[in-house]
Amino acid sequence: MEDRDNALRKHVLCLLRGGDAHTDFDTFVARLPFGIVNTNVPGVPYTIWQVVEHMRIAQWDILEFSRSPQHVSPKFPEGYWPRSTDQADESRWRETVEAFRADLREMQNLVAHPNADLLLPFAHGEGQTLLREALLVADHNAYHLGVLVVLKRALEA
Repeated sequence: MEDRDNALRKHVLCLLRGGDAHTDFDTFVARLPFGIVNTNVPGVPYTIWQVVEHMRIAQWDILEFSRSPQHVSPKFPEGYWPRSTDQADESRWRETVEAFRADLREMQNLVAHPNADLLLPFAHGEGQTLLREALLVADHNAYHLGVLVVLKRALEA
């Protein structure tokens, strides 16, 4: 049973890291010129930075829910997105990216911990488990990473 648990843990960690089926976050950010992170694509209600900030907020919320019964989530949906007029200077951009990376590492650490029961429902939830929350992070990040790739291509066209 321990081998199955370790195998599941490895698969979830691989999914959280990304990159198997598409680009990963770090590769995308490394190839992204800062000059386009606040630029609007016609017909799209958010910029690249706003999407990354949304990813950061949502991931932070899921992480905090996973490790603290006292966590209070932001109001949905407005608490999960920056205002449509918000922009990032280079410092804020770096802060957003680094906070996203740090929280992703923390989620990976939760999953990797050998004493963490991936399938045990949280006492403070409605049936959520660490496995479900980790998969939610991976799914949400992959979805929005796809959005980021499309936005970058549109801006560079």
